[in-house]
Order: sequence, then C-alpha cells, then structure tokens
Amino acid sequence: MKSSKGKTRTIGSGWIISDTPYFGIRNADFGFSNIYSAFRNRQSAIGMHLLIDGYNLLHVAHSLTRLNSTQLRQERDRLIDQLSAYQKLKPSAMTLVFDGWLGGWTTEQREIKRGIEIIYSKLGEKADEVIKRLAREKGSAAIVITSDRDISKFAERMGAAVIPSEQFQEKLEHASGRLEEGLEEEEEEEKGVKKKGLARRLSKKEKRTRAALKKL
Repeated sequence: MKSSKGKTRTIGSGWIISDTPYFGIRNADFGFSNIYSAFRNRQSAIGMHLLIDGYNLLHVAHSLTRLNSTQLRQERDRLIDQLSAYQKLKPSAMTLVFDGWLGGWTTEQREIKRGIEIIYSKLGEKADEVIKRLAREKGSAAIVITSDRDISKFAERMGAAVIPSEQFQEKLEHASGRLEEGLEEEEEEEKGVKKKGLARRLSKKEKRTRAALKKL
C-alpha cells in the first residue's frame, strides 16, 4: 500500500514507520522492511541505550491524572521533543515506553519518531513489564530512567544503571544549551571530592550510577 510523504504506515508486528527519513535513511534507497533493522543497527553503534519510563518521567513536571486523551497525547509529544533536543547534544539510543494496558491495542505497538523508539504496552500489560523485559535483554548496556522502586530494583539486579526520573529531568532542562556547562560543573565537583581524599569505597550500584551520569 502506498503512502504520501510525511505519513506513516504499519509493517508487521505493530510497527509504525514514518515516511520521514531518519539518520539519513531514504525510503527510495531503503525498503520499509529494512528500516527498523537499520535503526537498531544505528542504536547499537551509539553504545548508550536509555530505557525510559515515559509516564513516570512526565509525572515529574506535573500530575497527569486529570488530563484527557488529547492533552495526554500533547504531553507525550512534548516529551519526545525534549528527548530529541537532548539526543542532538548527547547522542544516545532511546526507547521510550508508555502504558497501553487500560486502553491500548491487543498487541504491543512500536514506532520510530524523531529517531526515538517508542513502545506502547499491549492491552492488559503494564509498561513496567515491558521495561523489565528490555532491562533483562540489555543488562549492563542499558540505563533505565525511572523513579519506580520495583522497576529500579529489578533493573539493578539485571546489571543496568538506574537514574531517577527527577534527576534525568534536570538533564533534559540543560539540553537547551546549559547541558555541557552543567556536566563541566559536575566534573569539577568530582575532582574536588577526589582532592579531599574520601576513603569510602563505592558500591557496584553507586559505581554504575556514577558512570551512567557521566554519560548523560
């Protein structure tokens, strides 16, 4: 089935692919059946893979409980815009997971939007389970963004680093131009701590978190 420029189409297993080129991939040169494979190869090449608990991160800014479906979609789009801006400054593979368990599809839905992989859990399955599954698959290669205690503990057992949503939100706010300055300040603070000669050894969890923060 043909599609006009700028629109999307579904290709197997619930994948929704936009006609808009990503990472320089042009539809004329690349069949739709191969776009996702190229996207995943691009993600692997980047190295750092963020698994983001979508609604958990959105809740950091304000409550979503009274928003209607249109407003909720607008909030999701706003978050995608923020992540895309961040990605330009800090190249990273991103998988953004949203709940679909109450009003979603019967199968898990995935799409690629502005270079970000977006997953909606299927009807009856919470986003938590999707994130846990991905954390199990990727292990230490993943950085999980969530403030959910259950997801955090599971991800840490799988060897993934976990960054609280509140802390990552601060990183997103630096994406407008203050990100690099903020990272430099953190590095200076760390150097200052080293000069003071603190003897306490960091736990494996603390080391993973510190290493992840340096990458963000």
